[in-house]
Amino acid sequence: MSPFKSSTGLPENLAATLCYLFPMVGGILFLSLEKRSRYVIFHALQSLLAFGILAVAHLLSSAVPIIGLLASALLALVGVLMWLVLMANAIQGKWFKLPWIGNVAEKQMQRI
Repeated sequence: MSPFKSSTGLPENLAATLCYLFPMVGGILFLSLEKRSRYVIFHALQSLLAFGILAVAHLLSSAVPIIGLLASALLALVGVLMWLVLMANAIQGKWFKLPWIGNVAEKQMQRI
């Protein structure tokens, strides 16, 4: 990936990584600030969608007795692994798409 800078003044890969480093907040922040880089916009949308869905899943699992505790622990593990994989790919400049969520983010990006 070229050292192209996003409209925030940061290199694209760093801006995309920050979208994941601060889940939800990073996605919202870069989605509102970024005007030029489709790479950063994609990762901001994917971060927002992925961690938003994960937060809702955590909320729903807490409403289920016993099994909800196990589900919540599994969701926490999946969330940490997903967070690490997404940040590693973003810093390397890869257009890594999560199944389903990546496609939705890509479609939403075309509307912006």
